Amino acid sequence: MLNKPVLVESLIVFIIVLFVHAVVWDRYSWCAVALAIQAFYVQFKWDHLLQLGGAVFQFRTAANSGLLPASMVIPLLGITMKERCKSAGIVYFERFGIVVASTGMLVALFLSVIAVGITKPVPANTCILTGVAGSIIIYTMKHSLTVSEVIEVLEVLLIFVYLSMILLYLLPRCFTPGEALLVLGGISFVLNQLIKRSLNVIEGRGDPIDFFLLVAVVGVVLLGLFFTVLFIFMDSGTWISSMFFHMMTAVLGLGVIMPWLYRLIQRNPLFWLLQFLFQTQTRVYLIVYWTFLAASACGIVFYQNAKRSSESKKHQASTITRKYFHFIVVATYVPGLIYDRQLLYIAAVLCLAVFIFLEYIRYFRIKPFGQTLRHLLSLFLDERDSGPLILTHIYLLLGMSLPVWLFPRSCAPKGALSGAGALVPYSGVLAVGVGDTIASVFGSTMGEIKWPGTKKTFEGTMTAIFAQIIAVALILIFDSSVNLNSSYAWILASVSLVSLLEAYTTQIDNLLLPLYLQIMFM
Repeated sequence: MLNKPVLVESLIVFIIVLFVHAVVWDRYSWCAVALAIQAFYVQFKWDHLLQLGGAVFQFRTAANSGLLPASMVIPLLGITMKERCKSAGIVYFERFGIVVASTGMLVALFLSVIAVGITKPVPANTCILTGVAGSIIIYTMKHSLTVSEVIEVLEVLLIFVYLSMILLYLLPRCFTPGEALLVLGGISFVLNQLIKRSLNVIEGRGDPIDFFLLVAVVGVVLLGLFFTVLFIFMDSGTWISSMFFHMMTAVLGLGVIMPWLYRLIQRNPLFWLLQFLFQTQTRVYLIVYWTFLAASACGIVFYQNAKRSSESKKHQASTITRKYFHFIVVATYVPGLIYDRQLLYIAAVLCLAVFIFLEYIRYFRIKPFGQTLRHLLSLFLDERDSGPLILTHIYLLLGMSLPVWLFPRSCAPKGALSGAGALVPYSGVLAVGVGDTIASVFGSTMGEIKWPGTKKTFEGTMTAIFAQIIAVALILIFDSSVNLNSSYAWILASVSLVSLLEAYTTQIDNLLLPLYLQIMFM
């Protein structure tokens, strides 16, 4: 029996795909449509495998596979980037967009082939659809990519295969297949870009800000893999192991990551960072303000844990309590987007590295803070934190930061796109900070009419749409760089579709919604 919420979720994704390609129809559109159709069929095979426990790895069980919405994100991002950079006349990034789109399609197709291959009996119709979609994609790639670009796409696919085998084995029940596609596909692409740029360093070429993101992501992933292997042979909870953890972190940071950054940016990374952070008075004010907000977030964690009595050890924080952090994140990002986006970019990278490092300390029970972090964060767990890692706060940071990191600055005249594209950096703020938060708060307190087959309410979704429209109006008032050029109907359609997707998706909405809103705005 077909799952109605999954059908509605798929319908919304198909509408978004058609909306995008109604504007930018070209040869890649045929590939995207073919990929969407085959992903729609294959995701039911994945769902069947998850229900029977027949998947190769252990995936998150409280959600469907999410293959269709995840499969379309990277290809659509690449296609929209290609069109934006083509209109700006930036050939290098136009080609880069084509590589991103091709890579996303091939990685998604690979995940589909796995599902078809391990399904017994072999689904003949789905095999035919997958073969047709694969043929269209490979034919288009053959006539669109140069030899070096084909090699780059295959390199990312190879990294994705190996990362999937390693991380999905080490981190059971942390991802759905769709979430694994997005997270591991993104890490694979970042790792390949870092290797490519490290081998082709040209002095003065490239923005140091971009290199910080690449090195930070790859550095924390390699750090986690190193300690995971190490603690197979050691008890991570002892003082000796903890001292070794901190010592090796310092050695890897100062002996590998810092020299790597130095090679890329051709200057001392610490001196450059200090100079960058305190370059203007505005940056100093923003850093002080963000420090106050970070202290407030820590205060909420301690206060909520203090309220937990000894008789209610199983007590969990309410939905409204968890949304306090969404309000704090909005208060963090909006001033950064208005006054200094480069500072926000670097601050988000540093915050991501700190979050992941603290998660390592909690997961490995590193003394003296590991057990304390386990106790403090256990209050804020929800059904999505079913694996050994707690990832929801990291997903929240990623959802807010990805539109800032992925904003095509080189293809934006004077640092801003026109029309709805001017709202691209605000996609995380609108989709997660405003839309998801308001939908959750109003839906849980005043919602009565539920969307069919879900726990989400009609009132929550409508309130979220209305709140995001108000937020857009406030952005227009306070950010002079935003010029929508009468694209209000497109913005309303984009916000409405993403809000409906929030009501029906069982994937990590903090990660998925900002990316789809960014695609629509671009």
